[in-house]
Amino acid sequence: MAAQRRTAEMRDRVVLGEFGVRNVHTTDFPGNYSGYDDAWDQRRFEEAFRVDVIRQEGDALEFDMVGIDAAIANAFRRILLAEVPTMAVEKVFVYNNTSIVQDEILAHRLGLIPIRADPRLFEYRNQGDEEGTEIDTLQFQLKIKCSRNSQAAKESSDPDELYFNHKGKDHAKFSPVATASYRLLPDITLLQPIEDEAAEMLQKCFSPGVIEIQNIKGKKVARVANARLDTFSREVFRHESLKNLVRLARVRNHYIFSVESTGILPPDVLVSEAIKILMGKCQRFLNELDSVPME
Repeated sequence: MAAQRRTAEMRDRVVLGEFGVRNVHTTDFPGNYSGYDDAWDQRRFEEAFRVDVIRQEGDALEFDMVGIDAAIANAFRRILLAEVPTMAVEKVFVYNNTSIVQDEILAHRLGLIPIRADPRLFEYRNQGDEEGTEIDTLQFQLKIKCSRNSQAAKESSDPDELYFNHKGKDHAKFSPVATASYRLLPDITLLQPIEDEAAEMLQKCFSPGVIEIQNIKGKKVARVANARLDTFSREVFRHESLKNLVRLARVRNHYIFSVESTGILPPDVLVSEAIKILMGKCQRFLNELDSVPME
């Protein structure tokens, strides 16, 4: 039984120790474990795989993707970061710039402004085309002048008081940075009852909301309330009286994704577009395999 538990832990959990991390690599490939059928099976994968939307607020989306390998999770993250198309400023023609901002810096800053245009309504420009058309290009004109505020005090040196100008927040209303990240679901196990002062000390070792203290028959007893909230600082290993009473691990195939949109498209649309791109990559790979002559 002990050997079976160790094998199950090795297959399903990434364990965090005081000085290292165990079971980092995926090992459930065919023939590696006696008594386990790890051959690929589509029906079994479909039964185990699921996506649970946890939270969607504005431009932020958090969801769980369960039943996949790290390679698939990382491919999905990289597609979100680099391969979902968006519209952005590519060329800037400067006719007259009398500000203290150099042309190159101004062009760079313009490129960071999110453009709220649905890229799915446009086509890619053909290779070699110099001029854009209405189906593949957006064109903007920026003509603005900074004027002095005659009502400002003569001794003032504050630019916000001296001049009427337009700040970036007046038109770049969305953050120019989008993030897509994932982490494994935390799994915290108390190996034996922890009570009274030890329970209070244990609670302080984790993020708020992770450990809950219950009053049972006049004793304070610690329990794991919500392991998902923990960041795994491993603070508990600093306490000799606690470090052998807790097991810290992560569920190997349970990924918590956080996606933040710049505002161009809603985060759920970004996720669906990334899935389409991943499916297209898989289909191209299958087509390449089919085109290879078999000997």
